[in-house]
Amino acid sequence: MQGAKSGVRPIPDPEAGQAKEAGPQGASILIVEQDATAADELMRLLVGRYALVELAGDIDTAEELRKRCHFDLFVVSLPISAHTAVDWLRSIRDGGARGDAIFLAKYADLDTAIAALRAGAADLIVKPFRAEQVLASVQRCLERRQMMRESFLSRRRARVEDDAWEMFGESEALREVQRMVARVAPAASTVLVEGETGTGKELVARAIHARSGRRGRFVAVNCGSISPELLESELFGHTKGAFTGAQSARDGLFSSAEGGTIFLDEIGEMALPLQANLLRVLEQRRIRPLGADREIAVNCRVIAATNQRLRTRVEKSEFREDLFYRLNVLTITIPALRQRIEDIPILAKHFSETLAAELGVAPIPFNHADFVQMQSYHWPGNIRELKNVIERSLLLGKLPRDCCPATHVGTVSSDSAAAGFPVAWTLQQVEKQHMLRVLDSVEGNKSEAARRLGVSRKTLDRKLHAWSRTHDAC
Repeated sequence: MQGAKSGVRPIPDPEAGQAKEAGPQGASILIVEQDATAADELMRLLVGRYALVELAGDIDTAEELRKRCHFDLFVVSLPISAHTAVDWLRSIRDGGARGDAIFLAKYADLDTAIAALRAGAADLIVKPFRAEQVLASVQRCLERRQMMRESFLSRRRARVEDDAWEMFGESEALREVQRMVARVAPAASTVLVEGETGTGKELVARAIHARSGRRGRFVAVNCGSISPELLESELFGHTKGAFTGAQSARDGLFSSAEGGTIFLDEIGEMALPLQANLLRVLEQRRIRPLGADREIAVNCRVIAATNQRLRTRVEKSEFREDLFYRLNVLTITIPALRQRIEDIPILAKHFSETLAAELGVAPIPFNHADFVQMQSYHWPGNIRELKNVIERSLLLGKLPRDCCPATHVGTVSSDSAAAGFPVAWTLQQVEKQHMLRVLDSVEGNKSEAARRLGVSRKTLDRKLHAWSRTHDAC
């Protein structure tokens, strides 16, 4: 019997912007059954109840399917050789995958049961089975797996709260950020964190809070995701009856962060009228809830973040100049991932290990070619994009070649080139890119470029002419 697809929807692709389905009903199941009648019965029983159900008639087909797709549960029917099935399950576990397994057997052989349980099987059901018996066992296994995943995520969140530092790497650009964090953390001054989308601005803010010695909470709010009308109430709170629907008084996030830190992400998106209120809070350390007739003193540190150049928004009258100077007491600029490509292998391995544990799959042993591919890419989404690519790779079992296409040799960004050329490049490619970069740095002055390169003007002209002919031929 060949593997037969169920026709139900596939596991969502994380890069498509969809979240993975939560709960046992969003699970994927692989049935290994060589008897056609039993296989049909199991498919009718499970298809429609769970997100993905696949069928294989033997272990070899099952292994091919497993390599192409992640499965949360394996339902393996014996008398497919018990020894082969148990060895297969053991090899899956040894490889790092954590999907549970249920064995279906024609008789309750004690040795088989012991071997299966030692290999990690969650249950052993004797044939002929009852539908409700299989469904109960499947649901029990998936619920236990869901609880384990939630427990893992809870521990991981707690570790982040305590540690608050997950920016892995050894590049000098990252070390400078770490030095700045250590320097500004003990002070009570306002901090502005700048960086492109996905560079880890909130992680830096959490690191500052963790090292500040402040005992209050770390409270984060995205100023761009809340309407201006609601954001004021979210930040400063309101009294009962302050506006339609305010049936009771409510403390704002500044009050929730008392003694701690409030993180105002995407501060550049804040509306101008609210910017005036925030400036008053920063200067006087007092807030006035909506509808209140008196102010309340607050003691919390403010860390703001932006992926825009606030100075440019000030020049366009889109951001208050006085608020900009009040926020810009201490500034930390986070480098883009393309400016620290030597950290990509470290980050990739870290995400592979942590996400593999979360998803219950084996980490990917990336090879040199994988790292070259990742280091040659521009990463417009930075670390967040890299994390999504690694998650997709774990689900597919390999790094997709179309997920981070290498930048063309002639169009590599100056930031990327400054950090080092990809090791896959030839010496001619390195020479060409370096000469063009030097020429660009002197605004096309060939004589000055030749002097800096240590070659004659004639040599430079000859190489530029050769590269131009090559380009025209293409």
